[in-house]
Amino acid sequence: MKIVFTPESIEDLSRLRGFIETKNPDAAKRIANSIIDGISKLKKFPYIGVEVSSAPDPEIMRDLILGNYIIRYLILDKMINILRMWHHKEDERNGL
Repeated sequence: MKIVFTPESIEDLSRLRGFIETKNPDAAKRIANSIIDGISKLKKFPYIGVEVSSAPDPEIMRDLILGNYIIRYLILDKMINILRMWHHKEDERNGL
């Protein structure tokens, strides 16, 4: 499986890292690396995420929960599209 990041997901990771970086640069780097490492596991286990029940096809749209972070992704053919990511305290409907 190939993993592809949408421009929005890249912006999300940058936003999350920037928010943490203002208070703790080391933690920001560690968390960003942890998110990337977790996402890389989707190559072997694409269905480990929770189905998004509100999606038109919950089988292929899933949320990977990594600690306090949620990564929404879509499985298409042999590709995993990372759509968005956010902290669990953020509301996914507000701008995400």
